[in-house]
Amino acid sequence: MTAFLREMADVRRLDSAKRARVDSPTPAQQARTVVDADAEALAELSELVTGNGPFDISDSDEHVEGVVAGIDPRVVRRLRNGEFAYQAHLDLHGLTAAEARVEVGHFLRRAHQSGHRCVLIIHGRGRNSKDQIPVLKNRLVQWLARGQWSRSILAFTSARACDGGAGALYVLLRRDRKAKRPVHVINGGKIEG
Repeated sequence: MTAFLREMADVRRLDSAKRARVDSPTPAQQARTVVDADAEALAELSELVTGNGPFDISDSDEHVEGVVAGIDPRVVRRLRNGEFAYQAHLDLHGLTAAEARVEVGHFLRRAHQSGHRCVLIIHGRGRNSKDQIPVLKNRLVQWLARGQWSRSILAFTSARACDGGAGALYVLLRRDRKAKRPVHVINGGKIEG
């Protein structure tokens, strides 16, 4: 205890003006409206070259990430790092694509109605599929990004290894329904859609 008191002897209390100051978080980038797809692609490439655009590198072809335009990158980073506890999970192993689509629909509807914020969907890595192509994974990404449930989703990303790795997705759900914004999918470092 004396060592603590000795070290704290010259510490002075901050005045009230300095104590009240809290830096506000940096605002998320505003999404641009797409007028021409080619012009938009050129503008995004130009921003990347000049260093003004967002850029996320994935180190695996198996990693998938989808993000609503304008979401704070810190939220996506936390989701990617598994910092959100998932409140429900769904395992799609053994289901056909048609069966999986129905199950995903029911699961997401129940999760959203229950007020869950983060869920885990296990789709598998496709090791037992024809040509080892992960059919459910690719379909799930399409359903989440462009399907009827995309209005309920803020982001999704491949799970950490302990939660299924490239064979599972964390899905961050919206609190309430708002206007749909486009979802940008990053598949192995390439931006799709």
